[in-house]
Amino acid sequence: MRCLVGSVTWVPAAVIGFSLLGAAVSHAQDSGPQSMPLLDFLRRQAAELRKQDRPPATLAQWESQREALRKKLQAAWGEFPETPCPLEPQVIGTLPRDGYRVEKIVFQTRPGIRMTANAYVPNRAEKVPAVLCVHGHWRGAKQDPVVQSRCIGLAKLGFFVLVVDAFGAGERALGKALGEYHGEMVAATLLPVGLPLSGLQVYENMRAVDYLLSRPEVDGRRIGITGASGGGNQTMYAGAWDDRFSAVAPVCSVGNYQAYLGVACCMCEVVPDVLQFTEEWGVLAMTAPRALMVVNATRDGIQFSVGEARKSLESVRPVFALYDREDSLKHAIFESPHDYNRAMREAMYGWMTRFLNASGDAEPVPEPEFKTEDPEALRCFPGESRPDDFITIPRFAAAEARKLLGKRPAPADPAEWRAQRAALAQGLSKRLFGEDRPLPAGKVHAAVNAAGTGRTIRFQPEPGIVLTANQRSSGSTKRLAIVLDLDGEEKAAAGSLAASLGNRGWSVLTLDLRGTGKLAYAHDKIGRAPDHNTAEWSLLLGRPLLGQWVIDVRRLLDAVQENDGALPEEILVAGAGPAGLVAVASAALDPRITQAAASGTLASYVSEEPYEG
Repeated sequence: MRCLVGSVTWVPAAVIGFSLLGAAVSHAQDSGPQSMPLLDFLRRQAAELRKQDRPPATLAQWESQREALRKKLQAAWGEFPETPCPLEPQVIGTLPRDGYRVEKIVFQTRPGIRMTANAYVPNRAEKVPAVLCVHGHWRGAKQDPVVQSRCIGLAKLGFFVLVVDAFGAGERALGKALGEYHGEMVAATLLPVGLPLSGLQVYENMRAVDYLLSRPEVDGRRIGITGASGGGNQTMYAGAWDDRFSAVAPVCSVGNYQAYLGVACCMCEVVPDVLQFTEEWGVLAMTAPRALMVVNATRDGIQFSVGEARKSLESVRPVFALYDREDSLKHAIFESPHDYNRAMREAMYGWMTRFLNASGDAEPVPEPEFKTEDPEALRCFPGESRPDDFITIPRFAAAEARKLLGKRPAPADPAEWRAQRAALAQGLSKRLFGEDRPLPAGKVHAAVNAAGTGRTIRFQPEPGIVLTANQRSSGSTKRLAIVLDLDGEEKAAAGSLAASLGNRGWSVLTLDLRGTGKLAYAHDKIGRAPDHNTAEWSLLLGRPLLGQWVIDVRRLLDAVQENDGALPEEILVAGAGPAGLVAVASAALDPRITQAAASGTLASYVSEEPYEG
C-alpha cells in the first residue's frame, strides 16, 4: 500500500481528481465517552427510516416488495457475474469413515478464485438430499470441531454435506495457517470496489450449490443450508436469495439491524445501505414459502437475542401465511450462550429431515455418535503447501480495482477533463450522501466565543450533532485553513500542518469531527481498524463516515460565513493521515474550498495487503 508518509500534498481544488472507488475511510481514538452522540444520532436515523414498515397485506403486494428487495440487495452487494465460470473441481484426498467418506475438494467460484471445501458423502446407493454447511467465526473454519460435528451428524443421517471455507477464512486467509480473521481491514479492501464481503459470500454459496448439483449422489431438488453466527448470516442471505435452497436454518444470528447499532459485528455481516430499504424481517421473509427455522440462544448478544429475533419474526409470519405455509416457519429457542450445540444440531436434523426427506414432524432427531477429525487432516493444503499465488481477499480487491481504473482513460484535453470531473463529482456525491437523497441540512446558528486573538465556534451540522471548532490565534482575514486530524482537534492544533500554515499567515481552525477526538466511541477499534464499529453502523444506514465528515466541514464553512458575513478569498482544508481524505473529498465537492492538503495519507485504494489505520 502506498502512503505519502512524512510528506504534504497541496492540491488546488479546481484540479482535484478522485476515484469512484471511494468508500467509508475511517479512523478514531480508542478512548472516549460511553454515551456517544454519533451513536444516538444513527439510532434515531435508523428508527425514522424504518418506522413505516408493515407486513404486506396481500400476496401480490409481497411479491412486488420482494422483487424490489432483490434489486436493492443486488445494488448493495454489487453485480454478480452474468456467466458463472467453470467450477473445475479437484478432489485432493479422501478419508474413508464408518458410513461415510470425507473428500477434500477445491473448486473455482470466480476466475482464479478457489474455494476450499470438504464433502461428507454418505454410503448410500440412491440419490440423497444435501446440506450446505457454512461456518461462522470459529478459528478453524470448516475444519473446526464445532463445524465438523453437524457435518458428521448429517452424513450419518444420510445427507450429503458440503462444508466450505468462507473467503478470507480457514484455508483462504492471508497466510497459510488456520485461525485468521477475514473481517476488519482485510474485508475493508473490498468496499472501494463495491463488492462487500456479505455479497461475495452469497455468490460463492450459490457456486457451492452449483457444485452440489454436479454431484451424481445429490438430489438437486432437496438442498438445505445451515450455519451459526457469521455462518447464520450467510445462511439467511443465501437462503433468501437462492430459491434452490428448500430448507434454511440460521443459528445464533437472527435479530434485527437496528440492534447492531451499538455493538461490534464482522464486515461479513454488513450490507451497505440496508436500513435505507428494509429491516431484517424483509430478508428473512424472502425465504417464504420455503422452510425457515430460526434458532436463537437465551444468553446471546443483543443483536442475536431472542427478543430482537421475535421482532423480526412478527413481520415474517404474515408473509408465510400469505402462502398458507405457516408450518414452514419455526422459531427454536435454547437456554444457551452463542453456540451451535448438540440440542441446536438435533433441532436442525429434525428440520432438514422433515423438509428435505419428507419424513418426521420437524421435531429434534437424536444425534448419532461420532468422532471429529484432527483439523489438519481435513485441509486441502496442509501446513505450508498452499500455492504462493493463491488469491486472497486483498489480492482479489486489488485486481478488481485495476479493472475499474483501466476503464477510465486519462482526459485528452481540458474540455474532456471538465466533463469527466463533473461525472466523478456526481458519482462521489452519490457514494457519500446517497442516491436521490438531498444533502442533510444543518441548523448552523453558530455560537462564537472570542478570547484574545482566538475564538470558539459551536455549530450543528445535522440535528443532534453539535461540534466545536477552535481558532487559537488570528491570521490573515483573507486566508482560512481548516486543519483536521481524526485523533482529535487538540492533536490537529498541535501538529505540524497547523504550525506550518500559521507561520505562513493563515487563520487556522481545528475541530473534532463527529465520532472523533473527545467525541470518539471508547470501544471502536477492532484489529487494524481504529473506528471499526462506527464505520459499520454508518454503512448500515447508507451514511459512510467519510460523507458525514465532509458534511461537518461544509457546515463549519456555513457557520463561519454566518458569523463573519462572508468567507475569505482563500480557503484550504488540510488533513493529517486518514483525515487527508476528508480534506480532499471536501474540496472536490465544495467550490468554496480553493485548496486541499494531505499529509501521511493513503495514496491509493489499490492494495494487495490490508489497509492500516
